[in-house]
Amino acid sequence: MLAVPPDQTREHSRAGELTCYAGEYYGDRLKAVLPAVGTHTPMRQDQIAHMFPACRWICSACITGEPMSRPLAKFPRSSSRAVGGKLSYAWPAQVNRLISQGGFDLILSIGQVVPHEVIGMANYTKNILIGAGGRESINRSHYLGAVYGMERIMGRADNPVRSVLNYASGHFLRHLPIVYVLTVVGRRTDGGLAVRGLFIGDDIECFHLAAELSLKVNFEILDQPIRKAVVYLDPHEFHSTWLGNKAVYRTRMALADDAELIILAPGVKEFGEDKTIDALIRKYGYRGTPATLEAVQANADIAGDLSAAAHLIHASSEVASPLPGAPDTSPGRRSRSRLQLWRPQRDAPALRSEKLTNGYNLIDGEEVFFISNPGLGLWAHRSRL
Repeated sequence: MLAVPPDQTREHSRAGELTCYAGEYYGDRLKAVLPAVGTHTPMRQDQIAHMFPACRWICSACITGEPMSRPLAKFPRSSSRAVGGKLSYAWPAQVNRLISQGGFDLILSIGQVVPHEVIGMANYTKNILIGAGGRESINRSHYLGAVYGMERIMGRADNPVRSVLNYASGHFLRHLPIVYVLTVVGRRTDGGLAVRGLFIGDDIECFHLAAELSLKVNFEILDQPIRKAVVYLDPHEFHSTWLGNKAVYRTRMALADDAELIILAPGVKEFGEDKTIDALIRKYGYRGTPATLEAVQANADIAGDLSAAAHLIHASSEVASPLPGAPDTSPGRRSRSRLQLWRPQRDAPALRSEKLTNGYNLIDGEEVFFISNPGLGLWAHRSRL
């Protein structure tokens, strides 16, 4: 058997423990563990040891490298109509060769269902076709979701990106013995985390049941828009704005038009997860959808890395001022929210994460909405649903 869990950026999914439980049960029949890293940096050995500790003795060599993806098919089933004719490209189905050619009797796709910026609700076919997919399939799916619009996709199990992946899975992967193991994780009243649901199956019903529960557990609907938000990025999980800008796009439907968003990011040290994407983010900046679409049309470098272009849309769009270090060629543009990053925390001692609780806090007479981990949910006020 083969296990396909997420990487350390999804540590709260409990997928690491589930992978080790599978190893305990199957023993040496667990031949490989393939982390579905997608657009993230490949896992280091210390991260592997932390995420899958029991695998060191269950299967000392089970964590595999990243064999090249194998193209399965390219079909012209464009979703351009869903995005107002802005896209017309074909989407290529690609998957890691270990999955398509490994000859396994069982492939366990393990992960968490939670609201997601690219595909509405994370996991299911995304874990295989994106997490273990190829560069072109990742890039084009991300850009499709970004152009379609985050407010139309976040928290929705059915959308153009999901339709593309489900079509590819049904036509090109149905001969493979894939079983999905999906968790739904939510906060306890004491601030800790708990598994609220575990769904195991080989069809879309398994995913839909998990998605329904995730909306109840992970989607927080507010009666009033947030005037001031503070979001904490755990340094063990967030080391780049590529990951950390969940603080922007998971909260943007909850913020008032003149809100202030402060991100406490002690571990963030770079923009992209690799040097190429980091350079593209620095070059083009978080300047919103129109500017990014124009950049893709006019420049071969960003057009050749559509995941980076999608990220620039996700992490800014029309709600945030450009990040420090990112150029702003439209200084007269109205900003719906002010985004503050890299402010020394010593300048705001009252905003220490250990002093705040999730939800509203009263600080110096001001209401501040605190989020301890933006990766675990989605926030919106009713007027933007």
